[in-house]
Amino acid sequence: MKTMKSILTLVVLLCLTCYSSHAQQMFLVHQDNVKPSKFMEYEKIAKEFNEACMTHNLQMEWFAASANDFSYYYITPIENFAELDKRPMEDMAKAMGDKFTDLFNRYDACYSSHGNYIVVSVDELSYMPEGASESLEGQNYRKWFFMYYPPKHAKKVKEGMKAVRDMFASKGSKQYYRVYRSGFGAMENYYMVSVASKDEIEGAKEAKANNDVLGPERWETFSKVMNYISRMEEYSGEMRPDLSYSPK
Repeated sequence: MKTMKSILTLVVLLCLTCYSSHAQQMFLVHQDNVKPSKFMEYEKIAKEFNEACMTHNLQMEWFAASANDFSYYYITPIENFAELDKRPMEDMAKAMGDKFTDLFNRYDACYSSHGNYIVVSVDELSYMPEGASESLEGQNYRKWFFMYYPPKHAKKVKEGMKAVRDMFASKGSKQYYRVYRSGFGAMENYYMVSVASKDEIEGAKEAKANNDVLGPERWETFSKVMNYISRMEEYSGEMRPDLSYSPK
């Protein structure tokens, strides 16, 4: 047991050192993998929960997103790991009593699995020349690209990501993107690239226009990443202001 505690302490310290050295924003993500047959019921419960949070003025915040594979994400900015020890829903649970328990029992029936982990924004790899917040008004549609890589290629992948960002900048690309990396709680290393647009149609048009701007030589630069990743996953989805929450 002492050995296990020592290992866990070392892991947390290594994560803390990593985060502080990059000085980037951390986000706690709660992910619900909803059963396709239950997503309409899930949506109903999620909106009920938001209303309850507003009624009790819950003192925490999150912005929500849903993906085309019926996964839902609740993303909360955090400053440090100490925030994970807080129990912001404790007073709300006491006030609601059995209604709070019933609400989460209904939630449990809607998903096959759920869990928490941390992701970290990586501004130095993001291409946002005009700057922007995490939520872009009028641009709730998202394309998410996950690039998984083995630890031995971490340096090469990061160098490749920088090369891609520099290419976008040199070409004057109008397709901006944010980059996040896996953090504490993730079993694999990955970078996630998030591309925002108005909707799926506009996103496709913008992607085509961007390919024209970058030209065929883009593949040589992209290969500086592709040559070192183990796999890539692509998802589409949207930010969900209707399921997001912030206190009064």
